[in-house]
Amino acid sequence: MFVIPAYAIGDGNIDSGNGSIGQGTSQNSWSPGNDGVRVTVIRVADREPVTRPIDLTNKKPKIVYSFGKVSKTSYKQGFALVPNTSPYEYVNPAQTLPKIISSQSLGQSSIEEIKGYFTDEQVIRSIANLTGMQFDVLISGDYRLLIEPIAYYKFQGNMIATTAMEAALYDEQLSGGLSERMRGVTHQNLPLAMFLENADLGYPAWKGSRTVPASNADIKSSLGLGIVRFNDMPPETPDVSTYDYEYRTNTEVITAVNVSGGQSDPDHTVSVTFRVAGRSYTVNNIYYPEGDSQLAWIRWTTPDTPQMMTITVRVRGGGSVSKGTINVNIVDLSQNPPPDPNADDRNDGFTRPSVPDKAQVTLADWGIWRPWWYSYWVWHSGDDDDDGYWCDHGWWEFDLDRYSASLSASMSIMPDSKSPTARGKTLKSGYGINEKVTTHVSTNQSSAVTAAQNAITYFPEFQYQSFWRLLDRMGSGFNMTHEFKENRYSTYKRRTHFLPIWYPDGSYTPYTWLIDCWTPAGMLSMNLTDSVVVSGNLWSDWHIAPQNPH
Repeated sequence: MFVIPAYAIGDGNIDSGNGSIGQGTSQNSWSPGNDGVRVTVIRVADREPVTRPIDLTNKKPKIVYSFGKVSKTSYKQGFALVPNTSPYEYVNPAQTLPKIISSQSLGQSSIEEIKGYFTDEQVIRSIANLTGMQFDVLISGDYRLLIEPIAYYKFQGNMIATTAMEAALYDEQLSGGLSERMRGVTHQNLPLAMFLENADLGYPAWKGSRTVPASNADIKSSLGLGIVRFNDMPPETPDVSTYDYEYRTNTEVITAVNVSGGQSDPDHTVSVTFRVAGRSYTVNNIYYPEGDSQLAWIRWTTPDTPQMMTITVRVRGGGSVSKGTINVNIVDLSQNPPPDPNADDRNDGFTRPSVPDKAQVTLADWGIWRPWWYSYWVWHSGDDDDDGYWCDHGWWEFDLDRYSASLSASMSIMPDSKSPTARGKTLKSGYGINEKVTTHVSTNQSSAVTAAQNAITYFPEFQYQSFWRLLDRMGSGFNMTHEFKENRYSTYKRRTHFLPIWYPDGSYTPYTWLIDCWTPAGMLSMNLTDSVVVSGNLWSDWHIAPQNPH
């Protein structure tokens, strides 16, 4: 029976799949119904958690260890998975939770009941109280609820609590040791209990299987979450397009696909061939254990001219790839620099705009499965004892080697040295500024990571739209710097940007989006700003006097 709340105030962006529990043992087992949810309030503007997560459950679980109170969003931003043996904190809500995780014995959960529960006014009021937020603030439209299913289960004899994200991260730490014993729960029932119908908060809608165990990569990116929106706000949707990636011209990029299906080991290896602009790139010796997957990628440089491209991907040796055809849009960002400001320009209706906040990802991680042979020798007897022989009946085991990349950067703007009356970071409107962006990329697999190659600066006089400057790459490598290109309107060919003479006194803040640091797990990017102070304008530096007749 569906529960239809009388006062639904939220829009539940949640869907679920069908799972079945795996085979349990006395040391590794899950009892259907041992579940709950983790609830975190997320600010829409910057996708940051603004409250400590709370765990809701109908049970009174006796947990030996968990991983604290960390949301999927925080893990995505780089928080480490850390075991926590402190007493497990949870709340038994006044309104009983609906069934969260499906099972064979208790049946399927109802996504309509789950949606109804988390959009009920009294439930939302309770969550507001538990998280310390005012109810009216929570439902203002500036915040959303991130809902993550939790499973309570016995692993290696200890009762533990994990979200789907934590289970995937823990499985990677154990080189597949969790999924080997608890796959039906940790990689099927739990992550498929909730996923998005529509992309939101940087998470995609799930379009994959709803009935088979998921890979760690898919769980981390797309599964084990639901989102509740308020104030009739529509879901975030990607731009309607026919391409999978947007790259910039003359840029080194990483293009990756996920390979899965069966098991790939040195006896049954898988390879993938990418066909790009008439050239083939083959990735050999792609290994992964049964039921898991492996990223396969190539590193290549985009053409100098904007265009649409199609990359075809073919797999050999069994298995399948996440995309057989990749549509790529290559754009040139250098075609829209600001016009030459004129002395008589005016903008009487100007208001200072808010600084943009584009997608920012400063940390990425990925893994490479490394197979090793586990020897298991068996004696085979012959007709007599002397005719026997030993035979290795071993099998391939796998360890996961982990890799990561992080991006840091700083931005500095200063008055141009040709500005005669500038003092420190104060100048008059009409004069120019210089910019320098300093980047640093850190990684333990440099062959799979590019430098942060492109920086685009937007300006407040154009409302951070309409015109921008693609900065020049100064040098190369993981410590690349960027500066303005030479300005063709500059008398001295300076690397400068001229402020409009009408710009009002006060702070002047250009915004730079640093992009194109590519990894197998996607692109790293950063939002950067710096400011100068405008005081007066260049006309005050001009002095006109009558000619001295003597």
